[in-house]
Amino acid sequence: MLRAKELESVLPATGARLAVMGCGTSLYMAQAFAALREQLGHGHTDAFPASEFPVARSYDAVLAISRSGTTTEVIRTLAALRSGTKTTAICAVESSPVGAAVDAEIVLEFADEVSVVQTLFATSVLALLRAHLGERLEPVIAQAEEVVRAALPADPSAFDRFTFLGRGWAVALACEAALKVRETAQAWVEAYPALEYRHGPIAVADERTLVWAIGPVGDEKLLDDIRGVGATVVAPPWDSMVSLVLAQRFAVALAESRGLDPDRPRNLTRSVVL
Repeated sequence: MLRAKELESVLPATGARLAVMGCGTSLYMAQAFAALREQLGHGHTDAFPASEFPVARSYDAVLAISRSGTTTEVIRTLAALRSGTKTTAICAVESSPVGAAVDAEIVLEFADEVSVVQTLFATSVLALLRAHLGERLEPVIAQAEEVVRAALPADPSAFDRFTFLGRGWAVALACEAALKVRETAQAWVEAYPALEYRHGPIAVADERTLVWAIGPVGDEKLLDDIRGVGATVVAPPWDSMVSLVLAQRFAVALAESRGLDPDRPRNLTRSVVL
């Protein structure tokens, strides 16, 4: 929270028409922040995959999120933005190509992970941005300290199918949790806005399905309906970002149960450089 205060002049100002972009995990953090920024009344906020950014659209500011600062799509999009747009990047590596392409660079050097899979950088970025929006994170931090020591809510090896659900800003966190399980454990995983689950996806749920609610779903009967078809429901009582941390641990445990290295998934590299 102290760092957010120090960076207040660099981070997007309240009322600015803002676009946030990233790829993979960084995209989901962008989407979570965008939803939360609008929800808290800080101004119009859109989030895009860097490769799909509408460069002809006018924004007061653009925020790019890139752990390595080398992602090709982010660099290309920054170069194509309208002249006069204020640009800021959050990276984990100093003096990166992305950092060189923006007006202001924020470097979270402590979150530069060795693992191909992002976990620390993602939650660090989101914590910084939540603090910037004025959220008090002391309770969230206390919950996270509890979660890193807590028992997993289910045996990962007992399931064949995994689904994550969220509402509001937690929809993006559900997508990120699904990505973690998919990357690390080579599992087939889906994510949906919670109330969309009844609209088709519940058809494949059975006793080998785990459905995980990232934050409140707004309709407890939905969870009862899911249990009613035989699926196992996990609905941690913690902050949505803390539930994501627990899902990260779950993904590691599932990967290890399958004899996989969760830090080095097949077909993936630390950054996509084209």
